Amino acid sequence: MKSWAKISGILMLGLLCGAMPDKTVYDFSVKSIDGKEISLKDYSGKVLLIVNTASECGFTGQYKDLEAVYQKYKDKRLVVLGFPSNDYGGQEPGSNSDIKSFCEMKFKTTFPLFDKGPVSGDGIQPLFKHLTETANPKHDGKILWNFEKFVVDREGRLIERYRSITSPSSGRVAKVLEKALAEPAGR
Repeated sequence: MKSWAKISGILMLGLLCGAMPDKTVYDFSVKSIDGKEISLKDYSGKVLLIVNTASECGFTGQYKDLEAVYQKYKDKRLVVLGFPSNDYGGQEPGSNSDIKSFCEMKFKTTFPLFDKGPVSGDGIQPLFKHLTETANPKHDGKILWNFEKFVVDREGRLIERYRSITSPSSGRVAKVLEKALAEPAGR
């Protein structure tokens, strides 16, 4: 009994100090905007910028910044992953096809987009449940609006999170991305 108390104390101390859980984003599969099942293991070894998006939001202009960030860092193995959601203000009412066309035509996006789905509430997608509840205790909490950003390192661990108001092209985001991109995979 005494050794179990010691082990659980060590585990709790690890969580309080920000230790990362064993599960990573690579343990999830998602559907592309075209309906294909995609394992996030396909992005293993890359830095990810995961964003919940919406086409009729005041922050929709961030698609332009997301594409610019993707173009700037994709050769260094950064991938932006866009997840449309109609959770906030009904600002993503279109179908997957409508969303894809809108993003490609209006913002010339080339980064991967995924199936429209909930990022909050009872029907929350498993990936977003992980990102908001278990990926990193330092960054837990519900998504408050469209265009929240999650930075995931090359090991599939959440290392930073930004609210909607922070532009993906801000110096704060660039600094974190550049640091993550400088780290080798498998450290």
